Amino acid sequence: MVVAQGQLAPAITVNDRVITQYELNQRERLLEVFRTPGDLREVARNGLIEDRLKQQEMARFNLRLSDEALQQELEAFAGRADLTLPQFTQMLSQEGVDISTLQDFVSIGVQWRDFVRGRFGRSVNISDADVERAQARQGAGTTQLEVLLTEIIIAAPPERAAAAQQAADQIAQMRSFAAFEDAARQVSALPSRENGGRLDWLPIDNYPPQLRGLILSLEPGEVTAPINIPNGIALFQLRGQREAARPVQPPVSIDYAIYAIPGGRSDAGLRQAAQVRDQVDTCDDLYGVARNQPAEVLERVTRDPSDISSDVAIELARLDPGEVSTNLTRDNGETLVFLMLCARNNAGAGSADPETIRGQLRSQRLTALSDALLEDLRASAIIRP
Repeated sequence: MVVAQGQLAPAITVNDRVITQYELNQRERLLEVFRTPGDLREVARNGLIEDRLKQQEMARFNLRLSDEALQQELEAFAGRADLTLPQFTQMLSQEGVDISTLQDFVSIGVQWRDFVRGRFGRSVNISDADVERAQARQGAGTTQLEVLLTEIIIAAPPERAAAAQQAADQIAQMRSFAAFEDAARQVSALPSRENGGRLDWLPIDNYPPQLRGLILSLEPGEVTAPINIPNGIALFQLRGQREAARPVQPPVSIDYAIYAIPGGRSDAGLRQAAQVRDQVDTCDDLYGVARNQPAEVLERVTRDPSDISSDVAIELARLDPGEVSTNLTRDNGETLVFLMLCARNNAGAGSADPETIRGQLRSQRLTALSDALLEDLRASAIIRP
């Protein structure tokens, strides 16, 4: 009973509306399951404060999401993780996350999106001149930022998660290039451990959006905070950055294929992966390899970079089209992931659809107006503690 009362005790109040300790703990756990980087306690706190501010503002307009609409949004949310909603909620339950926590997270986000569109949509007018200027800016960028990184990914299956986290926390404090490379040789699960985890120069745009900010905040020698990925923990040390000629615009979507090989990283699984690698030059060749096998063995997808799971996105970052990674596993290590990059799809100035650009500009302006409104609401709110 004392524990239950403690969970329901106020952790934060926002204009006299309470955020309980339970809600804070649940949001933090949800972010952990989503592999969100950064200080999860602080991210959870700020997210819940913003949610309360959004709810209070939307309450003035009597907005409500119907049960049917919420169900559709939840199913779409689960689908981005390649799961059905029952599978997704079961996974969350196993991780200690209540379904109501997910419902609140999704519901408030969707309602706020619709609220912002309804409140500001008519005032956001994108002219043809705006579109032309955006096209010109896309074509004017002749350079891109490249980064030189050293990587470590520590295997962290459930039975080794605590030890892996302890090792990652220690490595994150390193500032010596030599010490980080030694650690890579000792603990990294990637083939790059053989050369101390050193990567070649890569465009920062190759990395997933959620990782770019962390990398760009580093000074040479600094290491990212541990980044949780499925069954692993990733760390990156910055060795340098430079401006280089930009051959293409940043990708708007990434086309890749996953071919599932039974046996995980066993000798048999790795031998089969090597055989498949010898048979294919492009992703289309994988259809022949997977012929007469169950449909779920081969997955070919095109996704926005921000919608790709962190472990897959990190692997794709170092690949060129037609190249393959076999560093990942699924199903508790029982399935080897044969991951192949098919293409990075870029929106160059000459080929960019004007209406696509118009939609992007509209979305950017609505986001800016939403952020400004939230700043105003927060500035006038009474938040304790």
